[in-house]
Amino acid sequence: MNSRKEQLVAFDSLLTIMDELREQCPWDKKQTMQSLRHLTIEETYELGDAILDNDLEEVKKELGDVLLHIIFYAKIGSETNDFDIADVANNICDKLINRHPHIYGDVTVNDEEDVKRNWEQIKLKEGKKSVLEGVPRGLPSLVKANRIQDKVAGVGFDWEEPEQVFEKLQEELQEFTDEVKVGNTEKMEAEFGDVMFSMVNYARFLKINPENALERTNKKFIKRFQFLEAKAKELNKTLSEMSLQEMDVYWEESKKND
Repeated sequence: MNSRKEQLVAFDSLLTIMDELREQCPWDKKQTMQSLRHLTIEETYELGDAILDNDLEEVKKELGDVLLHIIFYAKIGSETNDFDIADVANNICDKLINRHPHIYGDVTVNDEEDVKRNWEQIKLKEGKKSVLEGVPRGLPSLVKANRIQDKVAGVGFDWEEPEQVFEKLQEELQEFTDEVKVGNTEKMEAEFGDVMFSMVNYARFLKINPENALERTNKKFIKRFQFLEAKAKELNKTLSEMSLQEMDVYWEESKKND
């Protein structure tokens, strides 16, 4: 591993390269925070994929891409004299020190739950009007549901036992089933949302990240379906020319490769 000095040298090199690109590269000179935003989101998702795949070499590369974006935003901020990378670093240092009084102060905690509760209380003291202010509006709904539940739990608004959450899930499933029988699409959608919200809550109690769980299933399904497509090609058939029974045989075979 690199020494602290070597790490700082590498970081300084990145700052220098960013300065040069911003001055000399036609593409880099044109970029704004708004034009970079969607690219940053894309890079973050690519990092998430690498983490899920446990591909550490790819994680390293994707972290570099995300770091570049952070440097890029700070560079743009410095050009308007609003902030630079030192302000960004100092701000997060101050925040971390303030929100960890059990490390940098005289507060005592027993476990991570105490830390999370303190964290939310400190944010309210900092001027937040709601513990939910920190949940970005643009988050995917599944991730947002998990963050909402995690945050309200931090101030004590939570179930006590997983069994209670499971009972609530069963209750929501029954309400959804009742609406399906009636056939009102709007009410079915509302109840289905309640089912999903309860599922996310139950996953949280079981220490399961619902986004990771669903993405693993997505990847598994894609792998199996592509296996099925490959088998169809070997038979000189399209999937539409195969019966469900034929496809099911190869689908079961694909599970052996999981």
